[in-house]
Amino acid sequence: MSRRTDKVNELLRREIGTTIQRDFEFPGTIVTVIEVEVTDDLKEARVWVGVVGRMAPSQVLEKLNSRHGLIQSAVAKRVVLRNTPRLSFRLDDSAQRGVDLVNLLDDIDKNLPKAPPADPEEEQA
Repeated sequence: MSRRTDKVNELLRREIGTTIQRDFEFPGTIVTVIEVEVTDDLKEARVWVGVVGRMAPSQVLEKLNSRHGLIQSAVAKRVVLRNTPRLSFRLDDSAQRGVDLVNLLDDIDKNLPKAPPADPEEEQA
């Protein structure tokens, strides 16, 4: 991937994320733009989003994909490119997997027996 494409990806990621935060509501749910991948001709972009919370990820993706034109036009006003890429939103479930892993580790920590102190004098203190 070229340096220019990397810059475009990062710029689009920030602007799409800002637009989603400003113009959309997902009650009890955090939606984060993880990564954007534009094609070499800059006509299409895959937007990877992370969803954590009460709403089903499929509902979030449906809402974003159905209103991709609104997001594209908002981004086009702030990012000057010859062609604004057509956005398609996809799920990146790594955020949810991370939350699940942290919860699992917390459960394990709560259920493990505690080790006795190494020094008997510490027990009396």
